[in-house]
Amino acid sequence: MRRSLKRLLPDHSVIHGNRWFAPFANTLLHPRLWHLNRRSAAGAVAAGLFCGLIPGPFQMLGAAICAVIFRVNLPLAMLCTLYTNPFTIFPIYFAAFEIGKMILGSTANFAPPPEMNGDLIGWLIHLTHWVIGLGEPLAIGLVVLACLFATSGYAAMRLGWRYWLMHALKKRAQKRNNTRRAK
Repeated sequence: MRRSLKRLLPDHSVIHGNRWFAPFANTLLHPRLWHLNRRSAAGAVAAGLFCGLIPGPFQMLGAAICAVIFRVNLPLAMLCTLYTNPFTIFPIYFAAFEIGKMILGSTANFAPPPEMNGDLIGWLIHLTHWVIGLGEPLAIGLVVLACLFATSGYAAMRLGWRYWLMHALKKRAQKRNNTRRAK
């Protein structure tokens, strides 16, 4: 599984060669941030899924900070934030709002998001007001949903890695037995 993931993720030389990251080289080039094993991959998935629900463009920054704090794989944590995008954010926020409403026992209704009318800055302002207007049920729902995503992602990655490892070991043992029989 490590080889499959390594093909998708960038190497630490990307950070090493970038002059903008030079002041942070000691932190960002720590070996555990680039090492890929079952624990670091599962932690990175959890951090990325949790930080994917941070509102605004700070998801990858949050994932990078979590990766540095918890010493998990940095590129994988940042990659896992990409599940939120303009197509998925509104259904996820609706689910978070409903979860928060259920926890609080609120009777507030979910207002539809503002429509894009060509003016990006105006739409972003209206979108910000829309999110703020949803208030407490959305905030609580986002935290609960982020914890749920992080926990499930961590467990799924650990189980998936274990399944992959058991399958590879079984395949290797089968190949070894076939080789012995051939002799």
